[in-house]
Amino acid sequence: MTNILHISASIRSGESISRGLGTTIVEGLAAKTGATITDRDLSANDIPFVDEARFEANLTPPADRTPEQAELAAIADTLIAELHAADTIVFSVPVYNFGVPAVVKAWADLVARAGTTFKYTENGPVGLLEGKKVYIAAASGGTPIGSDMDFMSSWLTFFLGFLGITDVEIVAADGIMSVDGEAKIAAAKAKAAELAA
Repeated sequence: MTNILHISASIRSGESISRGLGTTIVEGLAAKTGATITDRDLSANDIPFVDEARFEANLTPPADRTPEQAELAAIADTLIAELHAADTIVFSVPVYNFGVPAVVKAWADLVARAGTTFKYTENGPVGLLEGKKVYIAAASGGTPIGSDMDFMSSWLTFFLGFLGITDVEIVAADGIMSVDGEAKIAAAKAKAAELAA
């Protein structure tokens, strides 16, 4: 059986376009494949920012950690385990001020662990999470996804590639605050449903 990891980041709940798109993809894929679903809502604000102590704890091998370090590293260990267990990852991510929400960057800082999700080689870093499929369900009020001002999808795609995940597909409802915003939302919903069919 496969596992789908659904990572959402919008501060809006029921009204969130990115959450709605992501949920359509997740539920459709699960119905088709029988996959289990793991939900990770980053907007719950339980993802800490990395400080010096947490950084050192994350780099310390589990067997060598002090009890304090084990406690500090626990959240990163959990997030990394979720990534390893997932065959498919669906990100429901809005564009906030041209980039990812801060909690997505905090998540990335915790899961990028040398020797676990990537490794250093003579030819540079190599990702260790190959073979996973990612869907990015994106929403923005005015930033066109894929444009020069969109640092969300370009950064997230690059970061996933750094971890070895290169099979990434984007479903975007962008410019939803424009005069044809409703049409753009409808088109994105149709594409999400098609991907999950």
